[in-house]
Amino acid sequence: MSKNKTYFNWSTGKDSALALYHLLQNPHYEVDELITTVNSHYNRVSMHGLRRELLVAQTNAMNIKSSFIELPEQPSMEVYEQKMGETVTRLKNEGFTHSAFGDIFLEDLRTYREKQLAQQGFKAVFPIWKRDTKELLHQFLDLGFKTIIVCANSKHFNEDFVGTVIDKDFIDNLPEGVDPCGENGEFHTFCFDGPIFKSPIPFSIGEKVYREYNNPKTDDSVCKGDKYGVWYCDLIP
Repeated sequence: MSKNKTYFNWSTGKDSALALYHLLQNPHYEVDELITTVNSHYNRVSMHGLRRELLVAQTNAMNIKSSFIELPEQPSMEVYEQKMGETVTRLKNEGFTHSAFGDIFLEDLRTYREKQLAQQGFKAVFPIWKRDTKELLHQFLDLGFKTIIVCANSKHFNEDFVGTVIDKDFIDNLPEGVDPCGENGEFHTFCFDGPIFKSPIPFSIGEKVYREYNNPKTDDSVCKGDKYGVWYCDLIP
């Protein structure tokens, strides 16, 4: 049986890790490359604020080829789509046919991804789509994965929340309305151990910082108003 040559959109967090785990168990797919968007200005993973060195340590521990989509500090949608299109064209020329994601239930995001990929003849794959997020988090921990919170929306959390390693009690202590997997963007994580890694990724906890950003004008997520705040916890390789 021939396998579908697939690249995985790797975010460095728990949802990506669990989705990749399930995809690697699926005999219909062969994951040959991991793609991650990186903020070139800060040399950190987009959204998560994770240092590039830890991303590289992650992908090395998985022994899967990785590459980066280099983005400016505050890319427009046009710049993002241009950079993504260049990468997808390169992957298509290398024989890739499928693109996989760790998304769980955001319908608009899935539709957008499928539409963009279809223009290049790609099929999108969502290994953990529509799974109950509480059950997903318990499965994640039961499999032996370990993850730490690297950034969080200040609407729901203060600086004490970032730098926390997720455990079994995590769900019970979440504020009301926050998704257990942070699927609405409430928080993001760095996965540093688990069955997809040949060894844990070592790091130490650095400083915690607060940043404010302008809201997208079309935003209808958890961030309301002109600006929204994010707490970051720097992890040091």
